[in-house]
Amino acid sequence: MSRDIKVMIVDDHPVVRKGLRAFLETQPGMEVVGEAGDGREAMRELATGEPDLVLLDLHLPDAAGSDLIPKMRKWSPSVKVLVLTGFADRREVVPAIRAGADGYLLKDTDPDQLAEAIRELADGRTVYAQEAAAALSAYVSGGDPHEALADLTAREREVLAGLGQGWSNARLAEELFVSEKTVKTHVSAVLRKLGLDDRTQAALFAVKSGLV
Repeated sequence: MSRDIKVMIVDDHPVVRKGLRAFLETQPGMEVVGEAGDGREAMRELATGEPDLVLLDLHLPDAAGSDLIPKMRKWSPSVKVLVLTGFADRREVVPAIRAGADGYLLKDTDPDQLAEAIRELADGRTVYAQEAAAALSAYVSGGDPHEALADLTAREREVLAGLGQGWSNARLAEELFVSEKTVKTHVSAVLRKLGLDDRTQAALFAVKSGLV
């Protein structure tokens, strides 16, 4: 039996935190290991609770969530960060994703969809609200994505399609029958040829170009 996903909730509204805790504690395979109402408290809880995933609001009294994400990454490189906020415009989405958020959902997300998103992130995939994906996609690329695809080899297109499905390097290696080292080489080539910064941008590009 796999162990529970340990979740930490970071939001400055106590009612929101309590509501999320109450819901998540009803979900099989999940355990809430901490709550925090500001950035400083969040870092303390990260150290003591050792969560697998952090539900993070972007607007905190003492810190912007997008500034907090790199600090969390530095302290715990393996922790997943799922932004859960009320805003999905470019000024909110892009800094959060560039900072390293693994997912971005809005607070009006259906509770069952939130629980499923947590499971997907824990499984190595990425999850974005439609509004957030649209905002990031508009930022990532202008022009016709199909023209850029012409520069990729057939194998690189397969890798890009896998990235669009949120596959890890290990999953890509398994699906394509190659080594993880080879996958890393292909991923680097895809990012370079498309002028993208990271796997998240590549995933959104794959969706926009119709590969997924």
